[in-house]
Amino acid sequence: MSEGQTTRQLVVFSLGDEEYALPITQVHEIIRYTEPRSVASDVDWVRGVISLRGKIVPVYDLASRLGFASERKESAKIVIVETATDMAGVIVDDVEEVLTVESAQIEDVPAADNESIEAIAKIDDRLVILLNPAGIFASAGTIAGSGEPSGNGVADLVHA
Repeated sequence: MSEGQTTRQLVVFSLGDEEYALPITQVHEIIRYTEPRSVASDVDWVRGVISLRGKIVPVYDLASRLGFASERKESAKIVIVETATDMAGVIVDDVEEVLTVESAQIEDVPAADNESIEAIAKIDDRLVILLNPAGIFASAGTIAGSGEPSGNGVADLVHA
C-alpha cells in the first residue's frame, strides 16, 4: 500500500441479490430482526420503532427506501446506524462480513444522483454499493404529524 493510500472498513450486507455496505464507523450494532411497532407515516419505507435498551429507535425498510421490493427473509437483521445527529435501524436481508478496502478500490458512481449512494467498492469481481447514512435518512425529517420537520431528523418520527 502506498503512502497516500487510506483504508476504510465497511459492514457488507445483502438486499436481494445485491451487496451494499455502510462505513463501520457509523454502524452502532447489528441485531436480529424484530417486528417494529407501527407508527403513522406518509413515508412507505418507515416500518415503525423499536426500543433498544430503553431508547426509541425508528426502523426503515432499506430495500423500499432504495426503490425496490424485497421479501423479508428469515435471516433478516436490523443494522443500527448512527449519523452525526440521529440513530436509526435499517432492515437488511443478512449481514455478510466486515471488509477493509483501500481508497483505490472505491469509485464515484457517475450515473447515480441518488443522495443515498456514496460510491462503489470494487473488491475482486464484486461490486459493493457504499451507502451514505445521512442520505438514507434525509427525507425522514418530515414524518411528524404536522408534516413539518422540527430539525431533529429521525427524532420527528417518535413524535408522529
